[in-house]
Amino acid sequence: MLISLLICSLTLLFPLGHSSLPLVINTWPFKNATYAAWNALKAGGSVLDAVEKGCARCEMEQCDGSVGYGGSPDESGETTLDAMIMNGDTMEVGAVAGLRRIKNAIGVARAVMEHTDHTLLVGESASVFAENMGFIAEDLTTNKSLNIFSQWLKGNCQPNYRKNVYPDPSKSCGPYRPKATVARSKRAPHANTHSHDTIGIIALDRDGHVAAGTSTNGLTHKVPGRVGDSPIVGAGAYADSAAGGAAATGDGDVMMRFLPSYLAVELMRAGADPSAACKSAISRIKRHYSEFFGAIICANTTGHYGAACNRAPGFNQFHYMVSNSETDTPILKSVDCF
Repeated sequence: MLISLLICSLTLLFPLGHSSLPLVINTWPFKNATYAAWNALKAGGSVLDAVEKGCARCEMEQCDGSVGYGGSPDESGETTLDAMIMNGDTMEVGAVAGLRRIKNAIGVARAVMEHTDHTLLVGESASVFAENMGFIAEDLTTNKSLNIFSQWLKGNCQPNYRKNVYPDPSKSCGPYRPKATVARSKRAPHANTHSHDTIGIIALDRDGHVAAGTSTNGLTHKVPGRVGDSPIVGAGAYADSAAGGAAATGDGDVMMRFLPSYLAVELMRAGADPSAACKSAISRIKRHYSEFFGAIICANTTGHYGAACNRAPGFNQFHYMVSNSETDTPILKSVDCF
């Protein structure tokens, strides 16, 4: 009986399943980003280097059009970028939101962490900071993003993320004014699964040091100035080398209200298996927004990992990438949504 109890206790502390360090795990089938992060670790780089290299690769390759320049134009046709990086050893964070003119958003986020006492810089001021740090100013607009914006204008600015406004946004592009009577609404009705492919990366080295980060160009046709979950600590990602890391992707305006990445890490700290921690974080949101689109990846300091997603219209399975010492190459993984 004593041996059985001991085995059960050890299982709670070191759950069975995938366990191997170092480890890189990232949202979506962004294989080249996984390669970049994994190669950084293999070359002796830090977990911060791995996260930065992985996110930067996606920014350069414009992963799914939802990361980096030339995608997700807002209501004025401009592409802006959000990014965040977190050091799980020191709990330092650097983040940028609404970044203009600078393609390497994750690099600017790391500069915020390493060259200021601040956590988050936004908008034009973030861009000026980046230029002062030596980042090159470039146009983030492309023919593709111009075409997306042009087609949206031809469609009477639909879909958009306005609500309770006048004139009717289904017939006009504005200007918008508040309606006299405001109806209650839980979410923007036009959010879709093709507008939220944020890259979130968690990296762990052989000693269990953890870092996490995100990069995105936000939501297509967003209201200018909108900031989603990606650059918000505990929402888009979270890392603590005493517990693990997590990163989220999906309907950021909803997900950021629940700090799912922070919650998942705290659940792992309390002994939860990463898969269970991910599922609990999604369930917390699901109780309030049953059809929201979103997913989360989790990894603890022993190298166990997992993921979870909410079943939403057109979204029944979530794909993510993993590379560790067992595979030594990026492997595509998937999880069924619930």
